[in-house]
Amino acid sequence: MGEMNQNQITVAQHVAIIMDGNGRWAQQKLMPRTYGHKKGVEATRKAIGFYAKAGVRHLTLFAFSSENWNRPQVEVSTLMSLFITSLKKNTAELHANGIRIRFIGDRSAFSKSLVRQIEQSEALTAANRVMTLNVAANYGGQWDILQAVKKLAARVEQQEITSTEITAEHLAAELTLADSPDPDLFIRTGGEKRISNFLLWQIAYAELFFTDVLWPDFSAEVMQQSLDTFASRQRRFGKTAEQLELKS
Repeated sequence: MGEMNQNQITVAQHVAIIMDGNGRWAQQKLMPRTYGHKKGVEATRKAIGFYAKAGVRHLTLFAFSSENWNRPQVEVSTLMSLFITSLKKNTAELHANGIRIRFIGDRSAFSKSLVRQIEQSEALTAANRVMTLNVAANYGGQWDILQAVKKLAARVEQQEITSTEITAEHLAAELTLADSPDPDLFIRTGGEKRISNFLLWQIAYAELFFTDVLWPDFSAEVMQQSLDTFASRQRRFGKTAEQLELKS
């Protein structure tokens, strides 16, 4: 797709979201942080339905970062159990709605039962084409780039390619989202304005949308606001506004 056509797109084709604020939402209600994560699952289900209906073709959610293992053990355990139960509960519904589920990240630290559930959900929904839902679990942007570099290094060692031949396209092809277009809209809830090691390579030209709304309160109104904000922006990809006007 050329840059002129990308500039004319009014609906984001790939939305990436850091779902932040579950713990603070619960604490504001004098409840444990784990309660906030349970409510966050409900917000996630609503967001998936909203963006699919809006015409978004790819949705990537930052569910659990590689740094989240440093949180209190009870919170980590709750997050892991929520993964399994929500997958079991919601996979059939997502499949019925034509949504493909794919997990990106390092699965080596997960329990066998969680890995098995992940593989079952991916297999069941593999042929669906309405929307691809990428769930980033035990994921980090630096890890993603590093594992891609290691794959390229192995190809050099095997003399499939020389180091001087390596291009940005070669590296991008080894990233976990290689078969998805790069995100064109990045959203973070919860008031923080950081990328937090999420899709560092892929969001190079994404439009950024930050909101103070905590994830459990991420309503359809705010979701629509994120899409409206994206549609109002001119995506220049390094060019000037005048250059784009000449092409249109």
